Amino acid sequence: MTKQSIFGRISTLVRANINALLDSAEDPQKMLDQLVRDYTNSIADAESAIAETIGNLRLLERDHEEDVQAANEWGNKALAASRKADEMRGAGNTADADKFDNLAKIALQRQISAEREATSAEPQIAAQTEIVDKLKSGLNGMKDKLNELKNKRSELLARAKVAEAQTKVQDAVSSINVLDPTSELGRFEDKVRRQEALAQGKAELAASSLDAQFESLEDLGELTEVEARLAELKAGGSAPRQALEGN
Repeated sequence: MTKQSIFGRISTLVRANINALLDSAEDPQKMLDQLVRDYTNSIADAESAIAETIGNLRLLERDHEEDVQAANEWGNKALAASRKADEMRGAGNTADADKFDNLAKIALQRQISAEREATSAEPQIAAQTEIVDKLKSGLNGMKDKLNELKNKRSELLARAKVAEAQTKVQDAVSSINVLDPTSELGRFEDKVRRQEALAQGKAELAASSLDAQFESLEDLGELTEVEARLAELKAGGSAPRQALEGN
């Protein structure tokens, strides 16, 4: 991926409206997860591109510095050769003077070449510096955006958990409605009432059965006394005890 495409991708991602993306997403959590992956990958690509661009920039700066230094050195050599030529010419040594002037000219030519090299590199250095600054700025923007995404994701997950818990509570409350006779609690209450009524019925039945038994005992006692008195009458012919006690 070229630096230009990386820069374009960074610009697009940094300008992205996260809230708008989430609002239009069918599954915001999946959208956030995908965005986190995209931004993480893009940050890695940007860091690689920035490192490469910075490396190239440093090479250009080093070459420029060497060209500037070379231009200064050739200028000093040209000056020294020119002075030596003047000295020789003043001494009447024209041949050596011309020789040193030719050396001065060669030094000046190389100085000019080095200066041209340095001058031609300056726009490239400026352009590379601008690219590095933009990539660094975009990278920082993407890192801020990534933190925003992660915070949004944590917030969304927390809200989802709260909503899920609230839904479960509401479902539980709805399923336990004491006023609803069709609910489990209503059916259980109805069953208890029936059991209570059955127990009360059995108790009343047991009570009536005891009364009947006592009544049968009283009837049995009365019959026994009648039989005894009848036997007594037959044996002695006397009047009934109650009649005698009444006289």
